[in-house]
Amino acid sequence: MDTKPVQLDNIDVLQVLNEEGMVDTTKAPPLTHDQLRRLYVAMVLTRKFDSRMLAMQRQGEMGTFAPNLGQEATQIGQVFPLTADDWFAPSYRSFGAQIWRGWSMEQLLLLWAGYHEGFPPPEGVNDLPFSIVIGSHVLPAVGVAMGMAQKKQQHCVTVNFGDGAMSQGAVNEAFNFAAVYKAPCVFVCENNGWAISTPLQRQAATESLAVRGIGFGIPSIRVDGNDILAMVAATTTAAERARAGQGPSLIEAVTYRMSLHTTADDPTVYRQEEHVDPWHQRCPLLRFERYLNRESILTEDECRRIADECEQRVLEARAKFREMAKARPEEIFDFVYHTMPPELIEQKKDYLSRLARKGLNP
Repeated sequence: MDTKPVQLDNIDVLQVLNEEGMVDTTKAPPLTHDQLRRLYVAMVLTRKFDSRMLAMQRQGEMGTFAPNLGQEATQIGQVFPLTADDWFAPSYRSFGAQIWRGWSMEQLLLLWAGYHEGFPPPEGVNDLPFSIVIGSHVLPAVGVAMGMAQKKQQHCVTVNFGDGAMSQGAVNEAFNFAAVYKAPCVFVCENNGWAISTPLQRQAATESLAVRGIGFGIPSIRVDGNDILAMVAATTTAAERARAGQGPSLIEAVTYRMSLHTTADDPTVYRQEEHVDPWHQRCPLLRFERYLNRESILTEDECRRIADECEQRVLEARAKFREMAKARPEEIFDFVYHTMPPELIEQKKDYLSRLARKGLNP
C-alpha cells in the first residue's frame, strides 16, 4: 500500500520572514514600525500568559487548558486585520487572539478555572464563545457571515480550528455553505501537526490541507504559520476579499504544537523529542525578534524590557483573578430547575449546613 502523501502543485505557499529573520520585501505587508512593535508585544504577552497559566494549572489554581506555545504568530496574525465590526470565532487554543480582541487576561483565567462568568465575550467585543467540541463552532461562524451578507454589511468573520477539525463533517459542511453562498468568512486551519496524538499523515492522504478548500471552490493558501508577517499578509488579503463580497478563503497555517495538547496530555507517550527539536529554531518569536533587531526597530534591551513588562501584566491579571475567583458551592443547586423541588431544597440546606460546620461558609 502506497502511503506517500499526494503532491499537489496548485496551492500557493507563502513565507515572508524566514527562520534567520530575513524578509522577502516583495511579499511583506506594509506595516509601520508601531504596528510591528504592537505585534511583537502581543506575541510576547501571549507566551508569558501561556507559561503562567501552565504554572497555575500545575499548582491547582487553574483547570485543564490547551497551551499554545509556538503558535503565537498564527494566533495574532489571524486577528490583526479584523476591525471592531468584524467577528471572530475562536477555538479553545486561542487566548492570544482573544487578548488582542479585547478579552482581559483575568477573565480568561476565570474561564479556564471554570467560572461561568469567564465564558461570555466582553461587552462590545464581536467574538463567539469558543467550543470544546472539535469543529462545532465553524458552522455557526458561517451562519454569522451569511447573516452579514444578507444584511449587505461589509464585514467578515474569521474562524480558526485545528488540523484535527478538518476531519469533522461539520467543518466540511461549513466550507460548502460558505462557498455556495459566498459568505464573508476567513477559515484559518491551524495545522500544528497533531490531532491530540494522531499525526497529520495518519489523518490526511494529501500533503497540504489547504487543497481541501479548492475542492469546495474556495481560494486557498498554505502559509508559514510561524511567520507573523506572512500570517498578516494572508489574512489581510482574505479579509479584504470577504468584505468586498468575493466570498470565503481558506488559510492553512503550518505551525507546530511545541507543548501539550492540553494539560491532561503527555506527548512523550506518542512522539519523540527529536521531532520537536527542529521547531525550536522555527520559533515565531525568535525569528521576529531577529528581524526587529536587524532593522533597528527594537533593540535587544527593549525586547528584554517588553518581556519584563508583559510578565508584570500577567502577574497583575493573576492578582485580579485571585480576588474574583471565590468559590460559590451553593450554585450547583441553583441552575437546574426553574422552581426547585422540595427534596432538592432539603439537600441544599443539608449541604450548606455541613459546609458551615466545617467553617466553609459560602
